[in-house]
Amino acid sequence: MEDILLDILEELRRERDVPDAPAVDGKAVARIIRKRNEGRASGDHFAKKHLFPYYQQVKRDDPARWRSWDIDEALEARLVRLLRVKPRRTASGVATITVLTKPWPCASNCLYCPNDLRMPKSYLADEPACQRAERVFFDPYLQVAARLRTLEQMGHITDKVELIVLGGTWSDYPEGYRIWFASELFRALNEAGECDEEQRRARMEARRARYREAGIPETREEAAAFAVDAQRQVNASALRYNDAMAYLYGPGSTWERLAAEQTTDLAELERQHAANERAAHRVVGLVVETRPDAVTPEALAELRRLGCTKVQIGVQSLDERTLSLNARCLSPARIAEAFALLRLFGFKIHAHFMANLLGATPAADKRDYRRLVADPAFLPDEVKLYPCALVDGTGLMAHYRDGSWRPYTEEELLDVLVEDAAATPPYTRISRMIRDISSHDIVAGNKKVNLRQLVERRAEEAGVRFEEIRTREIGTDGADVGALALSVVAYETAVASERFLQWTAPDGRIAAFLRLSLPFPSCVDDLRERFADFPIGPGEAMIREVHVYGAVAGLHRTSAGAQHLGLGKRLIEAASSIAREDGCEALNVISAVGTREYYRGLGFQDKGMYQQKTL
Repeated sequence: MEDILLDILEELRRERDVPDAPAVDGKAVARIIRKRNEGRASGDHFAKKHLFPYYQQVKRDDPARWRSWDIDEALEARLVRLLRVKPRRTASGVATITVLTKPWPCASNCLYCPNDLRMPKSYLADEPACQRAERVFFDPYLQVAARLRTLEQMGHITDKVELIVLGGTWSDYPEGYRIWFASELFRALNEAGECDEEQRRARMEARRARYREAGIPETREEAAAFAVDAQRQVNASALRYNDAMAYLYGPGSTWERLAAEQTTDLAELERQHAANERAAHRVVGLVVETRPDAVTPEALAELRRLGCTKVQIGVQSLDERTLSLNARCLSPARIAEAFALLRLFGFKIHAHFMANLLGATPAADKRDYRRLVADPAFLPDEVKLYPCALVDGTGLMAHYRDGSWRPYTEEELLDVLVEDAAATPPYTRISRMIRDISSHDIVAGNKKVNLRQLVERRAEEAGVRFEEIRTREIGTDGADVGALALSVVAYETAVASERFLQWTAPDGRIAAFLRLSLPFPSCVDDLRERFADFPIGPGEAMIREVHVYGAVAGLHRTSAGAQHLGLGKRLIEAASSIAREDGCEALNVISAVGTREYYRGLGFQDKGMYQQKTL
């Protein structure tokens, strides 16, 4: 390992000191590793993924050897970038950590939704995030601590973390559990920066031991055996999903007895929030998922108290007939109300939308999606746009067997997704085009993990251009600040005028953006009549998101990408001017807990659920 690192360092110094020396990139690192592996047994080969953990270990435990390598700060930054595994993991500007809540009954019974009894509703045990959660008993602290450690070993900077909480409908869980879960997420990040590696391991092992003592399954084999009989009955329609969940996790079960420990109050959560404002690993975004019919003013007020900044909602379709056929007990009007409430509260709106549901056709899917991204009642900020996949044990199986539902052909699916992506406006981001469902779990439907690449290739062949955000992200590339231009995209929604401010390169790539909402006074007044505790008043604008792309930069440092170059500050200044010109008297921001200090430095003051600056 040391020889490989020394070889890489030698080439980096040559690149720095010798004119016209070849650039040292990932291919150069692979070449060095391959050369050092020559003559070694295949089972004893060196791998790139082990280089950065080894480097960290030597720097931490053998400082004399590390000093002998003669690495200055600039050289170390270049080395770390080279050793980083899967660099796109933090290319969006933050380190993302996805966690799952524990298995729990669901208030819905959608036709296509998986019924894996080992997981929260709609998730399957073989999905990567689900496997990680099951290994640590769905404990929020352990999920964050383990993932944080993995990202650090891969060479990623984890100063700024976006927490994504999956698990069906958030509000279906008891209030005490919701507060406890959020509190433990923050605790894990806070304590990770307060102790060394040995202490971190000890704390994690102590928590694991508690679950083992309680008898909670730990290995995949144990978990499968725990649920196998009930799962077989659910798949055969001999047992209802919620009845099976009650049998496995309800009264009298080990899980139910442990639930008494999985609760806390807001005072404890607020203590963790206060610590995270100055922690080494700060939360810059907290995301939960729910159903549109669970979006109420009371639920959103609680989410703000928890520190939530973005909500994922399962829309799936806006066609009333399609919703009904798929047992979605929703109406387009109720979905529109959820969008309105989320926007007025300042949340970023991340909609899930599905093609190929029962009763849909390619033409109908295209019309449905156009409505989502064009009708002022909706207009999400982000979309998960993916095809329906048939999973055993779902109600959709019967329709597959009798021929009333079939998966689209690849040609039909690509045609739908290309047209949908082309219709997506420049202020919306298509975050995903597939679910992480293993191919062996899919009875019928798309199994290609590179579906997005296929869509982009088909669009390129047809001369179709995409304007949605993810296609334009500057990613891990550097940003020439002098070449960036600030532009504003204005659009109207049912409850507010929106301004999407963006810094873009000459080729259209986006380096940073801001979402500014200018709520209509009548809509604010209506909501204040319905919900007396609504904290936003007439004449107040809202910053719903500020995002700067590029490789993650550590707090108060500059990266090779676009972060910490003043782009965010200048976006906020521009937003303040727009809001002032619109007649607003104050500007609110739905800040995450870990960004409060940043906004205080820009003149914002804490005001209840938000931070506010007088204009």
